[in-house]
Amino acid sequence: MNIPRQLQSLLHSVLGATALAACMWQPSHAAPPPGRVPDTIEQRVAACIACHGREGSSTEAAYFPRLSGKPAAYLFNQLLSYRDGRRFNSDMTHMVQHLSDAYLREIADYFGGIDLPYPRPPTTTDATPQMLARGKALVFDGDPARGIPSCAQCHGQALTGVLPGIPGLLGLPRLYLSSQLGAWVTNDRHALEPDCMAQVGRKLTTADINAVTSWLVLQPVPANPKPAAHAPSPVPMACSALNTP
Repeated sequence: MNIPRQLQSLLHSVLGATALAACMWQPSHAAPPPGRVPDTIEQRVAACIACHGREGSSTEAAYFPRLSGKPAAYLFNQLLSYRDGRRFNSDMTHMVQHLSDAYLREIADYFGGIDLPYPRPPTTTDATPQMLARGKALVFDGDPARGIPSCAQCHGQALTGVLPGIPGLLGLPRLYLSSQLGAWVTNDRHALEPDCMAQVGRKLTTADINAVTSWLVLQPVPANPKPAAHAPSPVPMACSALNTP
């Protein structure tokens, strides 16, 4: 078929422009393939450190509690409680609400196995000497007249926690300690039955909480911060934290 000369010229112009456009849109170098995110527990818990600090080692000045080195069973129980509604924090609930028991246990085991140094305690306080003395007395002697056992009876004489699921009380932010003790008082925090802290917490006053937390945050963490293998005997009441989950 014979194509008129004018039409041939037009086709050549169109094809040439199309080829030029294709060249202009063609990248000079092929983009590298996107990197693969490593499928490791360290990568998957990266979201946790945004609040809890590097590898879960929160500083005293922060609100968020330390995760690293806590008894794994304690961490596991807290994750379960956020997922199942016994504790509430909108961010925590959102993050764990769809996770399985096995995945939560893996997270707990990871942070429980990390051994990092603790920050030094603060050197100043707004608490009076009388308040600090009251706090120390509650920690080691309790208040028998009001049916309040000492903290050390469950959390250990070194206050570093007890296996399998009782946490340490040292090296934590004062604001966090106060808020959690307050949550027991107001019945906003719960644990699996038997819920021993609920029984103790409902007997505490605001003055008790201020005294105890003011004294605790000034105490250095022992050279061996590991939780004790066994609770002091006898424990003052049945507690789910002494049961292996």
